[in-house]
Amino acid sequence: MRAHQEGAIAQANQLYNTILKNDPKNVGALHMQGVLAYQAGHLQIAVDLIGQAIKLAPDDAAPHINRGLALSALKRHDEALAHFERATSLRPDFAEAYVNRGITLKELSRPEDAIASYDRAIALQPRLAAAHNNKGNALRQVERLDEALKCYEQAFALDGQDVDACQNMGMLHADAGRSDEALKCFDQVIALRPQHAEAHNGKGAILAQKEQWTQAIAHFEAAIQGNDKLVQAHKNLGVAQRSLFQLSNAVQAFQKAAQLSPLDVEILAFLALSLLEAGRYAEALAVYDQAIRLAPERPDLYYNRANLYVRFNRHGDAVTDYMTVYGIKPDIQYLAGYLASNRLKTGDWSHLANDMAQCERGIRADELVVQPFIALSLFDSPELHKQAARTSVKQEFPESTVLGAIPVHAGRSKIRVGYYSADFHGHATSYLIAQLFEVHDRERFEWFAFSFGPPATDSMRARLVAGFDHFIDVRERSEIDIARLSRELGIDIAIDLMGFTTGCRFGIFAHRCAPIQAGYLGYPGTTGADYMDYVIADKVVVPPDARRHFTEKLVYLPHSYQVNDSQRAISDRMFTREEARLPATGGVFCCFNNNQKILPQVFDSWMRILQGVPDSVLWLLADNPAVEDSLRREAQARGVAAERLVFAQRLPLSEHLARHRLADLFLDTLPYNAHTTASDALWAGLPVLTRLGESFAARVAASLLHAVGLPELVTHSAAEYEALAISLAQDPARLKALRDKLQAEKAQSPLFNTHQFARDIEAAYLAMHERHLQGLPPEVIEV
Repeated sequence: MRAHQEGAIAQANQLYNTILKNDPKNVGALHMQGVLAYQAGHLQIAVDLIGQAIKLAPDDAAPHINRGLALSALKRHDEALAHFERATSLRPDFAEAYVNRGITLKELSRPEDAIASYDRAIALQPRLAAAHNNKGNALRQVERLDEALKCYEQAFALDGQDVDACQNMGMLHADAGRSDEALKCFDQVIALRPQHAEAHNGKGAILAQKEQWTQAIAHFEAAIQGNDKLVQAHKNLGVAQRSLFQLSNAVQAFQKAAQLSPLDVEILAFLALSLLEAGRYAEALAVYDQAIRLAPERPDLYYNRANLYVRFNRHGDAVTDYMTVYGIKPDIQYLAGYLASNRLKTGDWSHLANDMAQCERGIRADELVVQPFIALSLFDSPELHKQAARTSVKQEFPESTVLGAIPVHAGRSKIRVGYYSADFHGHATSYLIAQLFEVHDRERFEWFAFSFGPPATDSMRARLVAGFDHFIDVRERSEIDIARLSRELGIDIAIDLMGFTTGCRFGIFAHRCAPIQAGYLGYPGTTGADYMDYVIADKVVVPPDARRHFTEKLVYLPHSYQVNDSQRAISDRMFTREEARLPATGGVFCCFNNNQKILPQVFDSWMRILQGVPDSVLWLLADNPAVEDSLRREAQARGVAAERLVFAQRLPLSEHLARHRLADLFLDTLPYNAHTTASDALWAGLPVLTRLGESFAARVAASLLHAVGLPELVTHSAAEYEALAISLAQDPARLKALRDKLQAEKAQSPLFNTHQFARDIEAAYLAMHERHLQGLPPEVIEV
């Protein structure tokens, strides 16, 4: 017994064995060796050994208590209760037996009986801290929280070393939102037991609520060090790291939590979302599949998986998941717009009228039904675009004053300009803008890139890194931290290249990352954010009378607002019609826009054009098999043979540009024009026919055509668009003259003069900066 009490476990066990070898029915040795087994975690051995002792001495209360404890640990609570009740019948004054009986009754969901048992223990032994603490637990189970708190306080007052009572007090305060009182309790527990995992976890959770993320992370890590199997600590650590955009660390934390608790759908949901945000899409998809198998009723899982399917170009699967969400929670944010957009991406127009009516009603009702970027492709309505953007900003990206007023920068020799994007890699935006960064003025300006997209190792990323004075990867920083860093670096002008496009981090600007904030290139519309000062445009895309649709002030460049890279390589490869699966003879109209830009009204015009030019074909981009089948069916329904639609597979950019030589005329879309694809066509020497719309996105091709000297290809109605396409196809000499004019203009037009464009946009930056230095508010600027 002395060896046992002093912790010499091996010696005690050997001595008990020696006794039992000589006296197999020694009750004390059987009982205490069972207790030793219980303490070592050998629960069934403990139950068996103490059971033998009870058979030999059935009227001894102590073995019943200890066998009950072992049975409780095995979750055999009914058997345990029988032993505790036998102990109390043998010794009615045995207070500890009533405490253990109460614990078991609580486990059996009999909290009122448990409370009565604890009251009996307290009546017998009023200073028994464990009785007060456990009574608090039972009272908490029945929501008698004030009484529970008093019990915990009494327990801790009786025993200042009772960390369980103090921890329970802290948790109760935390649940009630009394964070200061909770922190005091957790600090007391940590002072008594520095490795107490639950106390560190509790304190970390309160610090996380206060958004004191760094301190919170330190306590979650301390909790894990104290108990590596504390699931909640791993989960909380992941949440805190994700809030700081430390995505690789967050993924590791959630993975550990999922290993410990593989059926916890909440953990799997966090893990999948973190993998998605980290750009690890295949892994994210596998986790969403796993989570949906476990919780097929949760709409958020289908919703996020659908968004992931979009990245894999699996738009049919996305539609299926969005429809599942619609059946469970039809008011989930942006659902209507995403559903409409992905139906378009599969060429399914059967629901389009209803979809658009629902989306318009929601936008006008100030509801989050359509993500602003999607609104640009559904409606040719600057008014709706503005309202969708303002609703989104108000609810998702409200202006933040956490960082305080932005300091006024002392005069410097160079103006510091930052470009912010997730697309600094082989992306359409970068293909347009890369050369601008290389030819920017280094005498008057210092150029910064803030990159928050997934890690990239392609040749475009290497070129971009070399093109800036400072290229800063901020993908694992939170939006407020990026804004803080921008302020610390003294950025004078922040240029958002994304707006609300995929991967945007618009909250950076909500925190005011620079004294001057402007939108450019990636998002053709207003952001609806009062904290965005300017949007850079031209007078074709935003005529003066359209300024009312913008919350920003317009900065007008003298030619097209769209920058272009005059070094884009066009492959020398001479494609044959056979290679491109085009017929050997006949006219070739083309449109290499993404398929969701093809709406029924545009398609109707295209089919009338094909009927007007009988030997022609329409050459489109192959986005996915579903849309090819759908568009061929739609063509047949309009009296045009399915084989007159030819689909082009994606190619490297230089080869894609080269195959434009096989086409005769590029047919633009409405309401979302060809943007990069139009400049691609013009750069490759292919004339573009467009129809002018009302909104920024619907006027970009017109801007490009004016800048390249081909305004005659801008039409103003469907009838004019169709007639001009047919007329040009039937007049090869006129079409050749257009090509020759484009070739001649291309070399001297401002559209492809990147050096001149750099001077123009730099003049805009100088004008913005000068107004700011003079203490003047943003105003319309014309370069």
